[in-house]
Amino acid sequence: MKKQKTKFLCQQCGYESVQWLGKCPSCDTWNSFSEEKFSVQAKICSTARQLTGFSSEVLKLNDISVKDFSRYQTKIREFDNMIGGGVVPGSLILLGGAPGIGKSTLMLHISDALSDQGVVLYISGEESLSQVKSRAERLNVKKDNIFLASETNLQNIVDAINRIEPKFLVIDSIQTTYHPELTGAPGTVGQVRETAAELLRIAKSKNITVFLLGHVTKEGDLAGPRVLEHIVDTVLYFENERQRMYRILRSYKNRFGPTSEIGIFEMNSTGLREVSNPSLIFLGERAMNVAGNIVTVAMEGTRPILLEVQALVTRAAFGIPRRMVSGYDANRIIILIAILEKRLELPLETQDTFVNIAGGVKVKETSVDLSAACAIVSANSNFVCPKDVIVFGEVGLAGEIRSVALASERLAEAEKLGFKKAIIPKGNLKNLSYKGKIETFGTETLDTAIKILRN
Repeated sequence: MKKQKTKFLCQQCGYESVQWLGKCPSCDTWNSFSEEKFSVQAKICSTARQLTGFSSEVLKLNDISVKDFSRYQTKIREFDNMIGGGVVPGSLILLGGAPGIGKSTLMLHISDALSDQGVVLYISGEESLSQVKSRAERLNVKKDNIFLASETNLQNIVDAINRIEPKFLVIDSIQTTYHPELTGAPGTVGQVRETAAELLRIAKSKNITVFLLGHVTKEGDLAGPRVLEHIVDTVLYFENERQRMYRILRSYKNRFGPTSEIGIFEMNSTGLREVSNPSLIFLGERAMNVAGNIVTVAMEGTRPILLEVQALVTRAAFGIPRRMVSGYDANRIIILIAILEKRLELPLETQDTFVNIAGGVKVKETSVDLSAACAIVSANSNFVCPKDVIVFGEVGLAGEIRSVALASERLAEAEKLGFKKAIIPKGNLKNLSYKGKIETFGTETLDTAIKILRN
C-alpha cells in the first residue's frame, strides 16, 4: 500500500508548503492554499513520462520558412479583428468568462466556421454528447467535419487526437480535464498546470490550434494558477455580466496580434451575433435635451467607439456625499471632482455625484476625463450639452487639457455618425491629419472647454 503524503498548494501561483498558510509568500494572495494528497511514486512517474514529445532541430533564422503561418479566417469579423486577423496554426487560445455568458456558444460558432478548413474535435467535459448536439442544432451548426467527445481523461483525449488528427481542438473546459497519473482533483494547480502543458506540446508538435475554455473565480479572475495564462499564446475574456444583452470579448494577451482589442456580440435565441458598428448600438437610446449627457470617443485597441457619458448631481441626503461610478475608474472621477471644486469652484462637496458609461462598456483610457468633467458640470449647472458635439481629452491636476493618441481616427468615426463639432486638446491640433468636416475647438484648460461647450 502506497503511503499518501499531504502538501498545500497556492491556487494562484502554485507555491508549495508543508502546512497551511493564510497568505502566500510568493504572490501575496490571501486564503489561496488548498490541501492536496500525492504519492511519491506517482509524482516521479508524472515527471518522467510525457504523453507527447516536442522538440525541433537547430536552424538559422534565415532558413526558417513561415509559409505555414497563414492564419485561418473564422469569417466572424469581430473575432478575427480582435485576435489580429485570424487564428494562427499551432496556437493555444484561452477563453474565459462567467458561467452562462456564452463561451460554449461562441466556440460552436467558431468550430462551425473553421470546419470548412479542417477537422474540428470538440471535447466536452461538462456536458453529454446529446446536450452539445442540442445546442448545435439551436445554433444551426450541422457540419460533418466536427467531431464530438465527452471526455475528461487526458490520455483518452490524446488517443482521440492521434486517431482523428484534427486541425482544431476545443477543450471545454480545462478545469474539468485531469491527468490520470496525478492524484489531485481536476481543477487544482497541479492538474491544470500539467494538462495545459501537455496540450501546449500537442499544439506545437502537431501544429493543431487548441482552444481552452476556462472558469472564473467569484472575484472575476480566471480560475487556476497564473502559470496557465503564461503557457497559452492568447487570453480572451468575456467582460460583461450574462444578464446583459451585449457581450464584450476582450483580448488581454496575444503573442500574434494586438492586445486590448475588443469584439462586441449580441446574444439572441440563435446564439451570438456580431455587432459590426457598436457606436450605433451604444448611442441608439441616447437621451436628448437632458443635462449631464455628453458623447465621447474612446479607443478600444485600434478601434474608435462613440460612447455616452452620463452624470447626475443631487443634494446629499446624508453628511458624506456619495461618489458612484459605472464603466470608468472611480478614482479618476474622484480626482476630477476635486479639480472641479478647486479650479472651477464648483460646490460639489455637498452633492452626490453619479457617473455612468452607457451600454455597460468599461473604459480604461484617460481620454474620457474631459467628457466626464463636462457631464458633471452640465448636471450640476443644469445646462444641456449640444447633441452634435463630441468631447475627449485628458485632464491634469492643474485643470490643463492634455493630448491623447489617435485624435484623427476619433474624429473620423464621429463624422460617420453625423457629429458636427468637437472639443479636443489644443495639443492635438498641431499635427492633426484629419481633413473632414467636423469643426474642431482646441482647448488648453478645463474652464475654457466648459465655456466653449455652453456657448
